[in-house]
Amino acid sequence: MREAEFDGRGSRVRWTETPGAEPARVYVHGLGAMSSVYHAHIASRPELAGRRSLFVDLPGHGISDRPQDFGYTLDDHAGALAAALDAAGVNGAELIAHSMGGSVAIVLAHRRPDLVSRLVLTEANLDAFPPPTAGSSGIAAHEEDDFVNGAHARVLEDVGPQWAATMRLADPRALHRSAVGLRRGSEPVMRTLLEGLHVDRVYLQGEHSGELTGHQDLEAAGVRVVTVPGAGHNVMFDNPDAFAAAVAGARA
Repeated sequence: MREAEFDGRGSRVRWTETPGAEPARVYVHGLGAMSSVYHAHIASRPELAGRRSLFVDLPGHGISDRPQDFGYTLDDHAGALAAALDAAGVNGAELIAHSMGGSVAIVLAHRRPDLVSRLVLTEANLDAFPPPTAGSSGIAAHEEDDFVNGAHARVLEDVGPQWAATMRLADPRALHRSAVGLRRGSEPVMRTLLEGLHVDRVYLQGEHSGELTGHQDLEAAGVRVVTVPGAGHNVMFDNPDAFAAAVAGARA
């Protein structure tokens, strides 16, 4: 386990790491998740073995600190992720990022292009204010103190055992602020930032999640959009073969 200070007050973002060849692959989790839980089984596959791999837990999640005076916006998370990569001596990394983590990765690639050479985004949030069915919407619908003091426990019962297994490890206040920040989005919004980037970009959409809105415009901007058969939001669990192939750079 390694760590880096991220907020000017001594709070630490932490990650686990396996050695290997550069460029490093950096795995970033979604809202209420942990990077190693969602990605370690992918990084260890034969077609991906031998590369340096970092599994970063964003502030408020997993093994990272959870300061109560931190904003947990997308910009805040991107700054913490940059601090981790700077401390790790990482440049030109491949970011494999899921859901909210994909939004954070897009913001990071825009702010710090020196850190990112490739994006593999799995159902990343691209637009502000997603539909009410989105997980972030259910969390952000509560007032912060109400969520911390009771609604958090009810949400854990509603999200199902898989997501709850990692969400219960996230700090409730950090989780709520992260959900609110994700719904507000970045400025410019993540979709616009993604279309304007000049690195290799792959977007994975689970077949069961329906057609990705605006995929034609993304493809026109050079983003390779891949619909993964037999998969929903958690593509790395539902179809790990296709997920690993995309990370490895294989084309369907």
